Amino acid sequence: EKLFYILLYCKCYPTFDLLSVLFNFDRSCAHDWVHRLLSVLETTLGEKQVLPARKLRSMEEFTKRFPDVKEVIVDGTERPVQRPQNRERQKEYYSGKKKRHTCKQITVSTREKRVIIRTKTRAGKVHDKRLLHESEIVQYIPDEVAIEGDLGFHGLEKEFVNVHLPHKKPKGKELTQQQKEENRELSRQRVVCEHAHSGIKRYNCVHSVYRNRVTDFDDQLMLVSAGLWNFYLDAA
Repeated sequence: EKLFYILLYCKCYPTFDLLSVLFNFDRSCAHDWVHRLLSVLETTLGEKQVLPARKLRSMEEFTKRFPDVKEVIVDGTERPVQRPQNRERQKEYYSGKKKRHTCKQITVSTREKRVIIRTKTRAGKVHDKRLLHESEIVQYIPDEVAIEGDLGFHGLEKEFVNVHLPHKKPKGKELTQQQKEENRELSRQRVVCEHAHSGIKRYNCVHSVYRNRVTDFDDQLMLVSAGLWNFYLDAA
């Protein structure tokens, strides 16, 4: 029953008022049980080795944790949040890309749609490339592992030899036919990352507008949802 309770919360993201009605206890108990059981679920998924890494400390760590990975895709994903009351926080969380207030993470996925690394959740205003740099992920991925990304990481290919990005259209000029073909091929390869994000967002707790107030709870929800998605892939 406890497993059903926390999986229901992750999948449907009901309010604590609704949970209290469905399970016949007080609203405060509904709140306490969600936070208690989510930590238990996170620990269990960690024991199953399906949680994505939060941070890398060396290339040796990457090789040890992911010995069979030869190619990865990096991309950002955002989720909407309630509009902050504070004006400064409104600016901090406003995403020019989504035209609304969001929070975001960068994920690193494999060809098998498995999310192996994810950054800490940040405000939507932070640019993808800046967030990736601050998270210190790319520098700990070995050179023999190819890294694919989109133009949101433009310039990264000049810093790391294993980064492959689409060709950017020159100002006032057009891409050659070969460059267009290469961009299309890269897009076909990168689409698995979007499939991984879609898999994670099967869980409404990371898809719907975030409404909780507990510090870093959104980060924990994303971590657990990614772990559940990886667990599903392993079981499928």
